[in-house]
Amino acid sequence: MDKSDGNGGAKKRVMVTFDIDGTLIVSTGSNSNRLHRQAFAYALKQVFGINDANIDVIPHHGSTDPAILLNTAVYYGISSDLAAEKLPEMKSKMVEYAINNAKHVGEGLEVLPGVDSLLDVLSSNNVPVGLVTGNLEDIAWIKMEGLGLRKHFSVPNFGGFGSDNIDRGELVKIAATRAEKLFPGGFDLRVHVGDTPNDIRAAESGGAIAVGVCTGVFSRAELEMASNGTAIMLPDLTDSKGFMHLLGF
Repeated sequence: MDKSDGNGGAKKRVMVTFDIDGTLIVSTGSNSNRLHRQAFAYALKQVFGINDANIDVIPHHGSTDPAILLNTAVYYGISSDLAAEKLPEMKSKMVEYAINNAKHVGEGLEVLPGVDSLLDVLSSNNVPVGLVTGNLEDIAWIKMEGLGLRKHFSVPNFGGFGSDNIDRGELVKIAATRAEKLFPGGFDLRVHVGDTPNDIRAAESGGAIAVGVCTGVFSRAELEMASNGTAIMLPDLTDSKGFMHLLGF
């Protein structure tokens, strides 16, 4: 968290948050992100009786889970008012499914190259590391646990999640507030890493430096267009030394 400036000066306080899907992990194969997708389908069936719901009927990359639930329900003919009324129940059903089927979380998911090493370097340097993701919180940590990454995150775990707010732009702020309670004194630098334009916008509106990674479905140009001009672009997270240099280490 604290680091010397190398000249005996004041120490710099740094925190980093990461998006999950497309940033830390990637969907693969015919069963891509199976647990998460099935959790959406289960919630929509249990609450509205929709059979075989598929979230791919709507654009959803970079959205929060609650927004995906609402928009998918509306696509299948549910009124927006009723979908909003039933949103808490749908979220509960998603979490219920994910917890009951957590042993399958690794199906159709892989950790992206360099991620494990980078998270290990960050934690070894005592940098507070959390999540900012559209995933519901329980599902986010089930993914991190199941793919062997949770051990690198700060304890107590912190972040901003789709279960906190439907607006992704608020999640960076929520994560910062939680981190500041866990690590009193504030931060000189907050960084958020993500692979979608919504990540870039959320980071900048939340007072963090946006780091875009081209490991998802969006190009570097699309990520740059979402920025106010201050975002840093990386091809991926394989260069741990370079990333730490960005933080001032």
